[in-house]
Amino acid sequence: MVETMKKWNDRRKKSGSSVCRLSESGIAGIVQRKWFYIIVKELFRKLIHMGTAFVPLVLSFSRPLIVFLLVAALVIYSITEVIRLSGKTVPIVSKITEAAARKRDSDHFVLGPVTLCLGVLFTILIFDYKIATAGVFALAFGDGLASLSGKMFGQCVIPFTQGKTAAGSLACFLAIFISSYAVFGSCVLSLSVAVVGMFIELLPLKDLDNLIIPVIVSAVIRFFFPVIAGI
Repeated sequence: MVETMKKWNDRRKKSGSSVCRLSESGIAGIVQRKWFYIIVKELFRKLIHMGTAFVPLVLSFSRPLIVFLLVAALVIYSITEVIRLSGKTVPIVSKITEAAARKRDSDHFVLGPVTLCLGVLFTILIFDYKIATAGVFALAFGDGLASLSGKMFGQCVIPFTQGKTAAGSLACFLAIFISSYAVFGSCVLSLSVAVVGMFIELLPLKDLDNLIIPVIVSAVIRFFFPVIAGI
């Protein structure tokens, strides 16, 4: 009788441990799927973000054309976003917005595309071609890769930045340095604007960094490096 009870207890313990292992593996699977979903969503958002890197290409052919395209995109997006918030959907545009929107923006007007268009628009209207190109690249690659790298590799969170990570800041710095060097071929200029861009990206500006980064980076080049910029 005693041996039978021992065997029964052993089986119960093994069964319990098996249930725990299954439960743990189930939770791990859910966490992995959630992480994968977050990364895919962020990648989709940042691919749109980095698409602004094509603006200087069109700008090199026609400034009026790219200004028209940016204003048209801004107006069309704003109208479709108002329609989306009213409970209706606009084919393609509303789906793209919902797919790219952060959770915090799901029930609000998503400002990201607006500030993105405005940041690029102000930059190409205010500054010369090469300077504007560096500013747009800083936004497209620096800010774009910072968030993606932070989501994928960010383990060390920087205090007082509302979740910004060392990995994201490093990616931002390297992206701006490389893209600026590709435009001007100057280490001093590229290092300076990379530091400035990185610190702006660290600020908890939410979507306003789309507006501030390209303008400030371009202004730093314009006023502190006029000789290198060819002004």
